Amino acid sequence: MTNTSSGTPLSLEIAAKTDPGILRDLNEDSIATVNDLGLLVLADGMGGYQSGDVASSLTTQIIVEGLTAELQGKPNNGSDLAALVENVIKKANETIYLEGQQRAQRVHNSQSQAMGSTLALLLFRDGQATMAHVGDSRIYRLRDKRLELMTHDHSLLQEQIDQGILNSEAAARSHNRHLVTRGLGLHAEVEVTLDECEALPGDIYLVCSDGLNDMVDNADIELVLNSLQANLPLAASQLVMIANDNGGDDNISVILAKVRPHTTPDAKKNGLFAWLFGR
Repeated sequence: MTNTSSGTPLSLEIAAKTDPGILRDLNEDSIATVNDLGLLVLADGMGGYQSGDVASSLTTQIIVEGLTAELQGKPNNGSDLAALVENVIKKANETIYLEGQQRAQRVHNSQSQAMGSTLALLLFRDGQATMAHVGDSRIYRLRDKRLELMTHDHSLLQEQIDQGILNSEAAARSHNRHLVTRGLGLHAEVEVTLDECEALPGDIYLVCSDGLNDMVDNADIELVLNSLQANLPLAASQLVMIANDNGGDDNISVILAKVRPHTTPDAKKNGLFAWLFGR
């Protein structure tokens, strides 16, 4: 992974949608986008833990506030962007962990009030996309009409696949799909996976909770994004609808971001001139 200064955000078109799904009354997902920062954040309060909705909401709130304080009005201060992101995520983990411990003490039960959340984050600056994730929420990229998974799940199921214990067909039927091996708030320290890639004009990035990718095949996600890339809000709604049509057994959250062509001041002036004079 290369180091990137804090830079300036890319121009993005962003659409987002979250839905409780068919089988659940409570939506434990939390999403946040800050277009001025080029920031997308998705957190999934983990099933099997109490107060998952609180954990996910704290995750997005602390990360957005922390990165806004670090980056707003600071187009280039020479900071390592990945390090900034990691530090803010670790602060969120500490806050959630301590909150969970305090809740446990109030009810004298160290297990019943554990709080946990997954995280998938994208930050676009200076032609680069910085990615961070913990757990099994995912980041995909559509480039040249091809969908690519950019993250690697932190889950028991993924470990079994990596070790050759399960093939893809057996994995699809596994009951271990929701057992994550990393999460914010579960321990005093958290390991964050960070990566960077070049963000090109026309790229479409998808951040989603497992309520989408468990219900919708990658091929169908690719088809929707290729077909509806000119209308991102409709694409987001369509993905959620398909997940619900296929069972909707979990909360479903989708954030889409399309990288707009880079526009220089001269290009803007030339574009205005052409519009005025019909060129």
